Amino acid sequence: MIRLHDDTASEQRIGQRDLTHWPSGVGRWLVHLAHRLRRVASAQAVLLVTAGVGLLLVAGATLAGLGVYDAVAEHDGVAGFDRPVLNEAISLRNARLDSVLTGFTHLGGPAGMTVIAAIITALMVWRWRSRTPLVLMLLAVAGSLTMTLVGKAAVGRVRPPLGDAVPPFEYSPSFPSGHALNSTVIAGLVAYLVVRRLESRLARALTIAAAAAWAVAIGLSRVFLGHHWLTDVMFGWAVGLAWLLLLITAHRLFLTVRESHRSAATAS
Repeated sequence: MIRLHDDTASEQRIGQRDLTHWPSGVGRWLVHLAHRLRRVASAQAVLLVTAGVGLLLVAGATLAGLGVYDAVAEHDGVAGFDRPVLNEAISLRNARLDSVLTGFTHLGGPAGMTVIAAIITALMVWRWRSRTPLVLMLLAVAGSLTMTLVGKAAVGRVRPPLGDAVPPFEYSPSFPSGHALNSTVIAGLVAYLVVRRLESRLARALTIAAAAAWAVAIGLSRVFLGHHWLTDVMFGWAVGLAWLLLLITAHRLFLTVRESHRSAATAS
């Protein structure tokens, strides 16, 4: 049986940056709260509680953002360029490109991203003998799926007309784009896990660029094929990035309180 461990000391850094160092006032305040929680719970509990609170904050901000979006869309503001962008996409279509992008966009769907995330997570766990990829990926996927369902249920926006879409057609609510949201979260998390193990600045930059390119390409493929309006995708990117950053913050707090506890134990 494979014995799994938590993050090693080398994984507490990205290049020269120490992930347990918080130079900002807000960061130090978060660390203070995490230390108070650590007095009555484990470092792992700090991670789970912080991630849970972060999910509630992002979900609340999502619902608030939906209200703003509705108000603007009613006056042809944000949504005012959805139709022109879709018309431009329609003008660029051809049978070969439609087929290629249809296959590609399926990779960012619930089934495709689940398989991709499972394979990558399993490889990282096996190669690194670490439980961190599994724990963070489960939290990431659970949060992104929750926010996708909440957003779709709250808005219920209709997708572009079927006459403007490339088959196979989709009928669930359009806003936000689950493909864009989930791809942003999963690709971003994989990049975060990988860059902590890379020594080369160029390799880290390329890893982050590849993750961003994946999320952008999946989102734009949804618009090109007429399965989403551009604002659906933009909102998916924004919410996905917010959840990713909060999840990374939760993990950094876990590393911080764990390191502090270890230092205190060594000193005593």
